[in-house]
Amino acid sequence: MRIVTRAYEALPRLVHLTLFILVASMFMSPVARAAPAAGERLILAFGDSLTAGYRLKPTESFPAQLEALLRAEGHKVRVHNAGVSGDTTTGGKNRLGWVLAGLKQKPDLAILELGANDMLRGQSPKITQSNLDSMLGEFRKRGIPVVLAGMFASQNLGVRYFDEFNAIYPTLAKKHGATLYPFFMKGVVFNKPLLLDDGIHPNRQGVAIIAKNMLPTVKAELQKLPAPKPTPTVIAPKAASAPAVRRD
Repeated sequence: MRIVTRAYEALPRLVHLTLFILVASMFMSPVARAAPAAGERLILAFGDSLTAGYRLKPTESFPAQLEALLRAEGHKVRVHNAGVSGDTTTGGKNRLGWVLAGLKQKPDLAILELGANDMLRGQSPKITQSNLDSMLGEFRKRGIPVVLAGMFASQNLGVRYFDEFNAIYPTLAKKHGATLYPFFMKGVVFNKPLLLDDGIHPNRQGVAIIAKNMLPTVKAELQKLPAPKPTPTVIAPKAASAPAVRRD
């Protein structure tokens, strides 16, 4: 172990810097690297592996499929994937600020989908509620409306845990004026053909069901938004005509 440690410490600083850049690039916001199109709505999908698209192609993820459905109905919108596999509400709370700071456009709407990993780890519902409360407060402070995607606890965690966890989402949605989408995995959980071989994460077809189910809720939220400000038209000044030359 000491030999490995010494070898690592002997690595050039350039290698350390390269590793840092590679890790940081995994969390860089695509929106931060590309300027949004004029008049385009931005939806921030902020969540865990269910949002990120665990073991799926980028085009098969929930944000990508939801964006495709919205665009197919004529909505000029971009859905930014801010999902991180394995994330908990604690991790989400800690990274929310820099995710928002990295965007070149303030989100018109956020979809907050976190809490499943808290439940799977048996974390206290009080911690989950506190973290979600903090994130919803941050969105509210910034004037960003939220669709809060709910989760349900597994019954094998006991009646008390089940009741306390399941009450989190409706309670916080009411407190912060967020729109509650009761269960993110509606129509997919326990449906084997719609899940990966781990029996937990949705496959491409499962994500399609999730996106289709949530589509009416997202459309309703978009309709509540004020009309986007028109992009100002810049009129180039006319070139001055050359003065006439007198010929005597």
